[in-house]
Amino acid sequence: MFGIVRPCTHRLTEGLKADWMAHLCGLCLALRADHGQFARVVTNYDGLIVSVLTDAQSPRGEAGRRTAGPCPLRGLRTASVAKGEGARLAASVSLVLASAKIRDHVADRNGLLRRRPVAAAARKVAAGWDRAGARTGAGLGFDTAVLVDAVDRQVGIEELAGPGTPLTVITEPTETATAAAFAHTAVLAGRMGNAAPLAEAGRLFGRLAHLLDAVEDRASDAAEGAWNPLTATGATTAQARRLCDDALHGIRLALRDVEFADSSLAHVLLVHELRRSVDRAFGTAGCAHGSHGAPGPHPGQRTNPYGDGNPYQGGNPYGGGIPPMPPPPKKPRGLIPGCFVAIGLCCTCQICCSDTFDGPWSRRKHEGWCSSCDCCNSCDGCGSCDGCDCCDCCSCCDCG
Repeated sequence: MFGIVRPCTHRLTEGLKADWMAHLCGLCLALRADHGQFARVVTNYDGLIVSVLTDAQSPRGEAGRRTAGPCPLRGLRTASVAKGEGARLAASVSLVLASAKIRDHVADRNGLLRRRPVAAAARKVAAGWDRAGARTGAGLGFDTAVLVDAVDRQVGIEELAGPGTPLTVITEPTETATAAAFAHTAVLAGRMGNAAPLAEAGRLFGRLAHLLDAVEDRASDAAEGAWNPLTATGATTAQARRLCDDALHGIRLALRDVEFADSSLAHVLLVHELRRSVDRAFGTAGCAHGSHGAPGPHPGQRTNPYGDGNPYQGGNPYGGGIPPMPPPPKKPRGLIPGCFVAIGLCCTCQICCSDTFDGPWSRRKHEGWCSSCDCCNSCDGCGSCDGCDCCDCCSCCDCG
């Protein structure tokens, strides 16, 4: 159920990329602040959507951000990160659902969890995360018992499932858990009218998360002899895909009824990136509407290869006749600090998914490995939304 929404940062505008990283770092730091360093391992891409939804419904302002200190995963740079109730709710939900994931793997006897000592240790960690998530949730008025109850019911449902059992019966507990989490973001933001449509969006998001997890793990589960809903029910890939497409459409419709202060990032994650997640899981084309990148210039449009600073077109990027002196080069890092920064660049995909990144040792600017790949355009192009009912594409990107 974790990590199905994994946007390539090249598909985000600079502002949306900064917001997305602010929520990701905010979730990680909220886990550390309330539950200690080890709890940060449950940081996940899907959990931060709860923080994003809370922020999207709240009035814009600096009150929801703070400046965090240097972190190896950010190349030892400071950053503006999300704070407050949205980040803490995301932390609570992440802890409880991570606990559920552990218990699910224990029940399925996956990998090392076949060994009793390892399984016993995993159960102890899961129980601790349940208690920690409940404490944080209680402070926010969110009862995590609905999540725990959903997890407990999941085991019984899987035991009774067999050939012909509808997949929606198996995904129901996950749907109930995510619906409760999404709906509570409306409570935190003070927009009670949003609770119902967000609950519907959350329910369908939970269905997608469960089905995509099953699709991606089907081969490995078969190799290990682990339980998989598709195998157990005899459902075909086509049936699972049909349910996923219906869920995507339902989420788009539900989000239309939500009153947002700024829906940009939430829209990108829950409409565009969620569609890409489905395409990735089923091995189909990455673009839902047939567009493969940002549109080129309009017919007859003159292009300027030099940008606005072309001296032959009257522009001067320096504002005068003499350019300023370049800043002095940064002092190279030592061996050990550079190693930590290199690990952070790899773990956060900055080496491949950043426009530029500072070399871990030299601190010189380098171009990201994927900076010229077709899959990493910042926008699908406004033309990709012509005739579809999903969005106003230009509200979430800078394609003009």
